[in-house]
Amino acid sequence: MATSPLPRWAPTPSPSRPLWGPSSAAAASGSSSRLLSPFRAMLEALLRRRSAPTGEAPPPAPPAVDAEAAGAGVGGGIHAGFDGIITDRHPEDDGWREDIRRRDGGGVFITWEDVWVTAVDGRGRTAAILQGVSGSARPGEVLAIMGPSGCGKTTLLDTLAGRLHTNLRSKGDILINGRRQKLAFGTSAYVTQENVLMATLTVREAIYYSAQIQLPDTMPVAEKLARAGDTIQEMGLTGALDTRIGGREAKGISGGQRKRLSICLEILTRPRLLFLDEPTSGVDSAASYHVMSRIAGLAATEGMTIVAVVHQPCSEVFELFHGLCLLAAGQTIYFGPAANAAEFFTSNGYPCPPMRNPSDHFLRTINRDFELESEETRTVYKPSAADEAIETLVNAYKSSNTSENAKKEMHDINEMGGVMLRRNQATFLTKVLVLTRRSFVNMYRDVGYYWLRLGIYISISLCLGTIFYNFGYGYDSIRSRSSMLMFTGGLLTLMAIGGFPSFVEEMKEVIT
Repeated sequence: MATSPLPRWAPTPSPSRPLWGPSSAAAASGSSSRLLSPFRAMLEALLRRRSAPTGEAPPPAPPAVDAEAAGAGVGGGIHAGFDGIITDRHPEDDGWREDIRRRDGGGVFITWEDVWVTAVDGRGRTAAILQGVSGSARPGEVLAIMGPSGCGKTTLLDTLAGRLHTNLRSKGDILINGRRQKLAFGTSAYVTQENVLMATLTVREAIYYSAQIQLPDTMPVAEKLARAGDTIQEMGLTGALDTRIGGREAKGISGGQRKRLSICLEILTRPRLLFLDEPTSGVDSAASYHVMSRIAGLAATEGMTIVAVVHQPCSEVFELFHGLCLLAAGQTIYFGPAANAAEFFTSNGYPCPPMRNPSDHFLRTINRDFELESEETRTVYKPSAADEAIETLVNAYKSSNTSENAKKEMHDINEMGGVMLRRNQATFLTKVLVLTRRSFVNMYRDVGYYWLRLGIYISISLCLGTIFYNFGYGYDSIRSRSSMLMFTGGLLTLMAIGGFPSFVEEMKEVIT
């Protein structure tokens, strides 16, 4: 559970220059209004209307939250604060759950019970990746999945999101709002660990095209641009709007900015359920804190359910998590409130030393990848210290009150029931037009795809024109013309293969 929205080293924000709120939105209107130049006037007017004083100064909040939402919050126990959130929720309060469920189509409760995932190779051999994992996630909260490398964090995330690989087999109950149902469009979003972006587009263009495709046609253009501008500010990408994304061939934005852009593209629709795979990878500690605080703020203000795989967060980021699912060797070490994890480790003989990051202590205790192997352990099996810690903590969690509370909470969530509402999206014609325009922009800026092939075509045309120049109009010319047509058709067919890499790139972005 989040205890403080600010890191201990952060200074108190100056009242004259708040980072968020109406005054900052008005100050940044010049940059956000440039999202699409033909609509600059509409966006500026919208931002001025949103930043107009209402007679009561609201507390500083992320730009996605207006004054009314900031005053009311998601429920009676959730408050938005500067650059983060302070959560004083009460799980027993049914009014809190019902209030989240009523907001914008209702929140998404997801539970998973006794989930097993096994990998099958070509010879039919199997290996267990997850072994009877159970847990739940609720609206307005951020659930962090942590553990050493290879413990099954991403596998669990893929299983919950329905993106499991074909060579993996899963069994267990995964319920959404107490029933088995597929995730509808706009209800869930998944940010992969690998950034799948088009290198030729700028940050502004990538966000604009994504907004045109994902947001429904019933939403006015000015509102789409305002949503995109708010999301840009939330992820701190205002200074890189006109910079190309770049890739292996050309330098563009940094790796941390790519990760933030990937998150930005997925939260445009404000999905009810958001899956994040390593959102802080490639990001420094300060940027990771600001990114996760924005995400936690969205969870509180929008009633979003967020499940994130985090490798090793800093102490300030760890304080933002409401729930913690700690895995080791495919088993559950701990599942419950993040604030109570240190007490659980202490009560079982593994106290966290003073002045140490709790997440560092957890992972160091259960990481067995770097255990030294002596000659004695090669001949006679002797469990390492990490193996003993894992076995002790797994058994302690199964018999603890924390496990019983988690099971009771899953039962209560499954009894609530509910149906996810499918959100509207852009029409087929709009998608075709936007994707066609984006494809032309991509081809025009890709030197190897467009201009190099144009030069090759011109060279081949000159060669063919020289070879078949002035071959007459007699009967012998028919064979020459047929040869030229056959050669040209075969050449164009083979040269069309050069478009497959760009097609695969766009398909990867759509599938992801």
